[in-house]
Amino acid sequence: MGLTPVADDQLATIVTTLEMRRRPPLRPMPPSPLRLVAWRPADPARYRQLFRRVGAPWLWFSRLTMDDAALTAIIHDPAVSVYAVADPRGIEVGMLELDHRRAGECELSYVGLVPELAGKGHGRWLMAEALTRAWTPGVTRAWVHTCTLDHPAALGFYRREGFVPIGRTIETFPDPRLLGLLPPETAPQIPMLAPSLSATAAT
Repeated sequence: MGLTPVADDQLATIVTTLEMRRRPPLRPMPPSPLRLVAWRPADPARYRQLFRRVGAPWLWFSRLTMDDAALTAIIHDPAVSVYAVADPRGIEVGMLELDHRRAGECELSYVGLVPELAGKGHGRWLMAEALTRAWTPGVTRAWVHTCTLDHPAALGFYRREGFVPIGRTIETFPDPRLLGLLPPETAPQIPMLAPSLSATAAT
């Protein structure tokens, strides 16, 4: 069994793709005080702010590397739906993004809540809301991916919700903390092996 070295300024993760080929049966919506707020259109700056708030603990970074034009082209596409999750005070505590750009399919591009809400049942509510919106007429496949940098319970959660794993890939990418896209103290559970740009500049 061989080991593949990963450069100190890179991260590696195993990505699992999961799919659902049949719309789940109707069932009562799990209770939650949270609500979805559609962003039509989504403002790029506000989107990035919420993206960081929800995804930084798991080193979500892909949308942070895009300029306004590239990001806007995605989140303003009529086939892409962006929602903020708001608590009773109106504070944004999660996000949902659904991508219907491929005919007959819906990708659950981003589904997440801030870590403070983990383990309180809100994830079941959010997934129920996501699937209700994903399975529009003509959709025959809903799919999502998760990786080993995500919350440890994410893969099991998707499977319990009815998604079936269909493939694994290995992804390597520059550590977004080293690029200055996220603060160096982000995601302390994932060690940085090289000095950040800010730390280098300070010396």
